[in-house]
Amino acid sequence: MKAFVNKDTCIACETCPAVCPEVFSMDDDGLAVAITDDIPSDLEDSAVEARDSCPVDAIDIKE
Repeated sequence: MKAFVNKDTCIACETCPAVCPEVFSMDDDGLAVAITDDIPSDLEDSAVEARDSCPVDAIDIKE
């Protein structure tokens, strides 16, 4: 699985790194970014929770 953040949609609320800091962080521009190429299997549930918690649906996770 891979995570992608749409920076045009992101509102910098910092929810995703709060939920799953191993996969998401805030970039120098203040917006969220996925920091791993492939989501480790033990973090998939947490990454999906972060995606589902995004108030503007800026995160996409693909298999």
